[in-house]
Amino acid sequence: MNPSAALVYVVDDDASVRRALTRLVRSAGHEVEAYGSAREFLAHWCVERTPACVVLDVQLPDLSGLELQRELDARLPIIFLTGHGDIAMTVGAIKAGATDFLTKPVRDDDLLRAIDQALVRSAEVSKSMHELDELRSRVGRLTVREREVMNLIVLGLLNKQVACELGTVEKTVKAHRARVMQKMEVGSLAELVRIADKVAVASNAHRAVGPHADASAVACQPAAQRIRDQGPIPPTPAVS
Repeated sequence: MNPSAALVYVVDDDASVRRALTRLVRSAGHEVEAYGSAREFLAHWCVERTPACVVLDVQLPDLSGLELQRELDARLPIIFLTGHGDIAMTVGAIKAGATDFLTKPVRDDDLLRAIDQALVRSAEVSKSMHELDELRSRVGRLTVREREVMNLIVLGLLNKQVACELGTVEKTVKAHRARVMQKMEVGSLAELVRIADKVAVASNAHRAVGPHADASAVACQPAAQRIRDQGPIPPTPAVS
């Protein structure tokens, strides 16, 4: 992470607090944008700007900090800073994804440490989301039939079993399988399974395993269990 590129949003309705926090954060080498209300912040923040985090007061004049939290992207970690916190509020904020819940007055070192941790998390989440978008883009290259073949082979079915399930011949399945491996940019079935888990293209695919499957398909039940609750297969080959 390049610290000079990091951005810290400060959202607090107390102008003196905003000024003090802005000076402190800038002294640590980060860029700062300060806002006096949740709606003002929402009108200006950029979801694509990372690494970034927000130091957020709980009590604001429009939306509360906890209400604002529900509007924000996972790439923007939240550090709550308040003089009105309690245990229930703290637990709720942390469960909803806040990285820290600090009470005023807060020690400079404690706040700067929390900001550094939040910025690291922002960079990690952003990288993960970018990688997932790339994987979804690969899935988008597949035709509907190629997705069907992929869903069955990640469950462990042999080519002849896939052919039986789809009402085609083994030679055709081999050709589809080769194109799947090429478009997904993988060199092994294990790698393809990992991608399928991540992007959920194999959701509910175990339901496609019908009465024609033999014991080798049954042996793949753990894989089916792992992916069964993920989202449906996209009906078209459009990029997700």
